Amino acid sequence: MLERRKTFDSPLANHFSPVMPSPQIKICGITNGEDALWAAECGADALGFIFYPASPRHVTPDAARAIIQDLPEGVVRVGVFVNQDVSEVAEITVFCGLDLIQLHGDEPPDYCRRFPAERLIKAIAFQADSDLGALAQYPVKAILMDHREPGRYGGTGKTANWDLAGRIKAIYPLILAGGLHDGNIEEAIRIVGPDAVDLNSGVEKFPGKKDPEKIKRIIDIIRSKNHDKAIARPERPFWNFRGPLYR
Repeated sequence: MLERRKTFDSPLANHFSPVMPSPQIKICGITNGEDALWAAECGADALGFIFYPASPRHVTPDAARAIIQDLPEGVVRVGVFVNQDVSEVAEITVFCGLDLIQLHGDEPPDYCRRFPAERLIKAIAFQADSDLGALAQYPVKAILMDHREPGRYGGTGKTANWDLAGRIKAIYPLILAGGLHDGNIEEAIRIVGPDAVDLNSGVEKFPGKKDPEKIKRIIDIIRSKNHDKAIARPERPFWNFRGPLYR
């Protein structure tokens, strides 16, 4: 059985006060070291590595591990998985030294219970208030709200249901994803007030390759504004831990 690694206070907690209004920032779909180091230099709190083979932003465990080993301390490493075997997820998590697991498929609550709740993000694409009742069944650290199309698990470049996302944050720490870019990020934060934002297609040149200028510009926008509706609570998606999920 895999053992949980001892957790530590995250250095992010010293850099960003719990009362800071700006949401945390995750840059997802990282496939190379250049993009990873630039995102970290610009101030990203977390980087996402997609291990779903059908994704145009897919990265192999070997490649992800090499990138992760060169990252500065304090940057949270998130592995993104879609309907993959529990054993495969656990093996990649250990091999790559991931901090968080993001389940971006149709994984049911029983599947989620196979992992420590404090290290788990579940992506959803709810469309109606009636869907919210299912959230209580998921033992997770945070919920990621995304847009989904038939046969596609994220990466559509289209916005999520912001009204519904705003209701989710009353239940779980919320990560807002789905078509966020420098032209709509301020509005998204003002309307939803998420704990964190997940940026992918909106900061790319093309799928799998980030645009340095877009990354810097959107992070500067997020950090420079006083987002009155943003959440300020002690437990946020990328705080209060450091180090791999298992040892």
